[in-house]
Amino acid sequence: MAKGRCTILNSEELWTQAKQLFAGGVNSPVRAAVKPFPFYVERGIGAYIYTVDGKKFIDYVLGYGPLILGHSPESVKRKIIEQLEKGWLFGTPNKLEIELAKKISSHIPSAQKIRFVNSGTEATMTAMRLARGYTKRSKILKFSGNYHGAHDYALVEAGSAATEYNVATSEGVPTEIIKTVEVCEFNDLDCVDKKLRSEEIATVILEPIMGNAGVILPDKDFLSGVRELTKSYNSLLIFDEVITGFRVDIGGAQAYYQIYPDITTLGKIIGGGFPIGAVAGKAEIIDNLTPAGKVFNAGTFNANPISMIAGIATIEELEKEYPYNIANKAAKTLVEELERLLKIKHTINHVGSMFQVFFGIDKVRNYSDAKRADKEYYIRFHERLLKEGVFIPPSQYETIFTSASHKDDVINDTIDKLVKVIGELS
Repeated sequence: MAKGRCTILNSEELWTQAKQLFAGGVNSPVRAAVKPFPFYVERGIGAYIYTVDGKKFIDYVLGYGPLILGHSPESVKRKIIEQLEKGWLFGTPNKLEIELAKKISSHIPSAQKIRFVNSGTEATMTAMRLARGYTKRSKILKFSGNYHGAHDYALVEAGSAATEYNVATSEGVPTEIIKTVEVCEFNDLDCVDKKLRSEEIATVILEPIMGNAGVILPDKDFLSGVRELTKSYNSLLIFDEVITGFRVDIGGAQAYYQIYPDITTLGKIIGGGFPIGAVAGKAEIIDNLTPAGKVFNAGTFNANPISMIAGIATIEELEKEYPYNIANKAAKTLVEELERLLKIKHTINHVGSMFQVFFGIDKVRNYSDAKRADKEYYIRFHERLLKEGVFIPPSQYETIFTSASHKDDVINDTIDKLVKVIGELS
């Protein structure tokens, strides 16, 4: 290569290299679901991402949920740059962790105390350990198709990419651990009652709105029923709000439905697009974490200043309410247009700024229903939209998100493309 000359690789060339370096060519499985190979993104601005191939896409994946303001919002970027000038890792406490914790506690009803970690996986893993330590019980009750990250206790009948790649119960998880995880179908209160009655369950963990088997909403009395049952049997209730926290409401799904858990796990939005997780809950429970208690948790990057300031800046924008108004309107308009345009059997599950369309089925209220939807038709829908410059998740078992950057011009452009795609598929 000549001195100073730079070779620019396209997505196919980068994919060829990636397959030699990474398992399956990627570092998170769902990224490989884009066919014939993933496109490589160079930058993102507002509602758009731009690839190394010079292509531009309207983005409805949004990092799989964190980017509720859209890509690279100026108000967040400015605060991040200011903090970078000061430093980005100290190994000591910093005031930003206090500021973000206060923000979260002021909005999430159940968050009396908080422990910051680095991902949703770390948050749910810590929350489950905390629940077992607090109750002195060993078993967990979860729900089919709920995804709580990539750790052993969560990878039993898990959703998201675990379902996409047919490893809902992962190899490598010891049988002894699987035996400590009980499973019910989402929206099945009778099963919850039976499991809690017959087992010493430390905690029930669930996504209050499923976002990892497509979007699946709780039946009217399901969450309140689970809350009452856990109280009756002295089990803790964990809401995994990694997706729904600060998205369906600034107070999360628990504020939206006014059902309050003992422990809440958070992630995605509270880091403003940077790695983060949090375990929040009643003070008497959270205080069982080290160094106050005997349930161990630690992390070099826990409460790192960049994630903290990005989260603070993001929540400050959400407190102005306009992001919810724009994002929710965008999702509502798209759902209404899809209902008008689609002439084949389908159903769309929708709440706030998140939705998913299921083809070939007229109702989806649990994981079993979601798996009966026409996945192949969804893939064709995704692929045709991609050709038109619209990026929705490549997996049926993910969520379509909108953001504060999805304003009327973006939505109108998307609708024009939907008309074309749906007409061709029909």
